[in-house]
Amino acid sequence: MGTYTLAIGNREPFAREVGARGDVAFPAGAYAYTGSVPGDSFARVRRHEELCAGERETTHWHVDYLLAADSTEIVAVFTTADDAECAVVREISADAFGELGASDCTRCRSHVHFEASRETLLRELDAVYRSF
Repeated sequence: MGTYTLAIGNREPFAREVGARGDVAFPAGAYAYTGSVPGDSFARVRRHEELCAGERETTHWHVDYLLAADSTEIVAVFTTADDAECAVVREISADAFGELGASDCTRCRSHVHFEASRETLLRELDAVYRSF
């Protein structure tokens, strides 16, 4: 099992319905979404990238509702072959955002984090992933 974190930039605030969570307001800024993949294939990351680029339409995970917005872009992807999803989430000091991405996790409040500064978030994610 592998772990990945998408660093997502959002240029302008927007709101949208996110599945059963209802309306969620997404401020402009930077987001980190941490997920896991079976085995060592990061095909799920490619799927997220395609959705963000407008090459897919189907939203499946909470983060897809953020990625599908015209104002967002994936600015970096961090990966490790380690099964470390929740460990990575616990190491990110940016604010947990909206209780999203963790509906199947009993240990974490959210697998999405928010930081106003993209540069600050990228530095933090780089440091977190260097430790794995």
